[in-house]
Amino acid sequence: MIARDEFEARLRYLGPALRQEKEGTVLAVTVIPHAPHNAVAGFRNGSLLVKVSAAPEKGRANEAVLELIAEFLGTAPSKLRLLRGQTSRNKLVLLQNMG
Repeated sequence: MIARDEFEARLRYLGPALRQEKEGTVLAVTVIPHAPHNAVAGFRNGSLLVKVSAAPEKGRANEAVLELIAEFLGTAPSKLRLLRGQTSRNKLVLLQNMG
């Protein structure tokens, strides 16, 4: 876990990719699979750019994305849910009970 002020700073960093939808706070994510390493790599077209080494097969890349975002936020992957984009590089991730 990270300190509350660090968590809030990271949420502010994600601000350009966050939006409120009927489900709650949603993070727009663009994924680059087969990367040399996992990393939060900035922003692209209003989405958080995430690189994962996992292949986009059998949900491995989606799982890696959720784990990486959870690690970045200092929370459990169970607090995140993939809303849209299961088979796309462009995804929407619901941040559950954040804040």
